[in-house]
Amino acid sequence: MTIGRQRAMIYAALSMVLSQSSKTQSDPLSDVLGVLGAQVTRRTRMEAAGRWAFAFPAVERLKFVAVLRGSQWILLPGCPPQRLNEGDVCLLGRTAYAVASHPNEKPRDGGALYAIGSDVAHVGGDDVIGIGGSVTFGAGNADFLLDMFPTCMIVPRSSPGADAVTTILDLINSEFERDRMGSQIVTARLADVLVVEAIRAYASQIGGDKIGWFRALTDARIGRALRAMHGDVARHWTVASLAKVAGMSRASFSAEFSRIVGQPPLTYLRLWRLTLARAALVDGDVTVASIANRIGYMSQSAFGNAFRRSFGVSPKAGSRLKEQHS
Repeated sequence: MTIGRQRAMIYAALSMVLSQSSKTQSDPLSDVLGVLGAQVTRRTRMEAAGRWAFAFPAVERLKFVAVLRGSQWILLPGCPPQRLNEGDVCLLGRTAYAVASHPNEKPRDGGALYAIGSDVAHVGGDDVIGIGGSVTFGAGNADFLLDMFPTCMIVPRSSPGADAVTTILDLINSEFERDRMGSQIVTARLADVLVVEAIRAYASQIGGDKIGWFRALTDARIGRALRAMHGDVARHWTVASLAKVAGMSRASFSAEFSRIVGQPPLTYLRLWRLTLARAALVDGDVTVASIANRIGYMSQSAFGNAFRRSFGVSPKAGSRLKEQHS
């Protein structure tokens, strides 16, 4: 596929994002990212040369780091240094990290790089150009995804499925260099798509011996059950009915789902239902009773008890998260 055609496809995808309605998404990844209100809210760029290293603290959000030119190292607590080359992308969960020209460099405070009102840092030259971004979520909604997100997901430029990632990085760099009107909105949408494409590319390279939510999404049988749960969240699902969707015995399905996802199937379903409820309470003028019915609870009291056990507050208190978050 030519670069021109790839770019046309990416811009077409962006047009769909901009005009997308609020209809229910057809797959769990879109469902989760949409309901949680995931979006890249800050984008940074660093141009550097020589020897340097900068540290950044752990935060309650996803981060991405990508290399547009040259190479750099990413350093994580308790992990060996990882080299990122041009075109590579790294997605980070709840972890502190540092970027460096060499793994032996002592990191300085990375926050000091970016003065108030500036998202571009210059450090001695432009042998290395990197970009970063923060993916934030709606008030109180981060836990569901962050609890299942790996500490670090590296997507090399050479990995299968990374062609779209490469194209998006080229487009982001082009937008920065051209500095044309509307550049901010275009790069914001490109960054949103970059995160999804990087997750897709990472998921496509996960082997059968791996575990985690992204591995579950790509598993033929467990993935079917996840799509069924997300597609009809209010249904009275049982382990037996989900096992039937997956084409497995009840015992095998329960064991395999728990092994890969890290929690039993009905625990996962309960947490997703309650996450949906919390998002609806924060974002809309809806009653507790209507939400309880919408996500499959037979009574408002049962819903209220489940909500309180999971989040430590009542549904009405949960509806005030937006005000506290703003």
